[in-house]
Amino acid sequence: MEKMPRLYVEVPPEECIKDGKVTRDCVIIQGSVEVWLRKDEGVPTFVEAEGAKFLAKEVYDRFYLYVDGTEGRMLADAVLILPDGRTRIYLKKSDELLILPVEGYTKTIIANVGNRVRRGDAFAAVTTKKGEVHYLKPPKTGTVVFIDEITNRPHYVYYILPEE
Repeated sequence: MEKMPRLYVEVPPEECIKDGKVTRDCVIIQGSVEVWLRKDEGVPTFVEAEGAKFLAKEVYDRFYLYVDGTEGRMLADAVLILPDGRTRIYLKKSDELLILPVEGYTKTIIANVGNRVRRGDAFAAVTTKKGEVHYLKPPKTGTVVFIDEITNRPHYVYYILPEE
């Protein structure tokens, strides 16, 4: 079974810290310093709550809740840690994502989360009922940050962070 990426999303400080202890897995970003803390650890003395960002661990499958579905913009700052444990994707509030649906009789995922997809390269294939194969290509080069599987109708939705 493939490992899932980890997602940390911006929250108010009181959702991470209570009485000097961390209440859930959190990341505190203060300037260029990141402090990664696990539940029940103490907060280092150099961390100042004012001016720092607090990001709490969230269930990765809930990523879509932090994206405005109509405009494709991030609603909060987030950090996505890929299964290799080293690769991180930083998403800022108001970053624009490409939201690309994959619908059809049979779907084949070509690009997975963390993969870079170039403009004009296929990221998914769709087979029609007639047996025709269509390759879906993104309009811009970017990195796949989330693939949502919609269960009430069989299709996927790709969330791609475009490059500048």
